[in-house]
Amino acid sequence: MSSYCPTLILSHHTTSFAEMVITVRVFVFVVQDPIINITDLKEIHSEINLTVPDPILLSNLNDGLDAQNAKKRKLEDGGADDKVTGTKVFVMPGGMMKSNGNLVDLIEKVKPEIRTLIEKCNTVKMWVQLLIPRIEDGNNFGVSIQEETVAELRTVEGEAASYLDQISRYYITRAKLVSKIAKYPHVEDYRRTVTEIDEKEYISLKIIVSELRNQYVTLHDMILKNIEKIKRPRSSNAEALY
Repeated sequence: MSSYCPTLILSHHTTSFAEMVITVRVFVFVVQDPIINITDLKEIHSEINLTVPDPILLSNLNDGLDAQNAKKRKLEDGGADDKVTGTKVFVMPGGMMKSNGNLVDLIEKVKPEIRTLIEKCNTVKMWVQLLIPRIEDGNNFGVSIQEETVAELRTVEGEAASYLDQISRYYITRAKLVSKIAKYPHVEDYRRTVTEIDEKEYISLKIIVSELRNQYVTLHDMILKNIEKIKRPRSSNAEALY
C-alpha cells in the first residue's frame, strides 16, 4: 500500500498560500523600482549602429542605359518585379547588433516575477482542489466558493503565461525591423519604428508589473475573505477532508 497522506499535502499547500501572502508584500516594493517608473521614454532608447552606405555610382553611362533597356524588356515581356531588392547584407559593420540593453535588464527582472506567480497559482490551485469534498446533494455553497477560487487561479495563471508570449513577440518583431534597417539603411521610418517598438514594450512591461501586483492582491483578498469556506466547505462533513 502507498503512504499517501492528504494531511501532509494540505499542510504543504497551506504553507504555499502563506508564501503568496509574503510575496504580495514584497512585490509592492518591486513596483516602486526606479527602472519601472521612468517618465522620459528617451532614457530607454537604444542607438542603432548601422551606418548609411555611400551611394553606388555607375561606372559609365552605358551601364545605366543597359539597365534601363533590360527593365523595359522585362516590362514588355510581362515579367516585371516591382519589389525593391535593397542592399545585400553579408556582415554587420559593427559586429553583432545589440538588443536594447535597458529593456533587456527590465525584462530579466520581470520574467522571474511572472514565473513565480504562475508557480504560486498552480500550487494554491492544487491546494484548493484537494480541499473540495466528495459530491453530495445540498449544502454546496462552500463548494461553489472553492470552484470559483480555482477558476480565478486558473485565469490568473493563463494571463501570466501570456505575458511571456508577449515578451517573445517583442524580440521577434524588433529583430525583423533591425533586419529591414540593415537591408534598407536609407529608410528612416524603419529606424523610427524600432524606437516606437521599444517605447511600446516599456509601457507594456509597466502594465504587466502593475497587473502582477493587482493579481496578487486580488487573489490574496479573495482567498483570505473566504478562507474558512475554502478549508471547510461543509461543516458537517469536515471529517471527509482528511
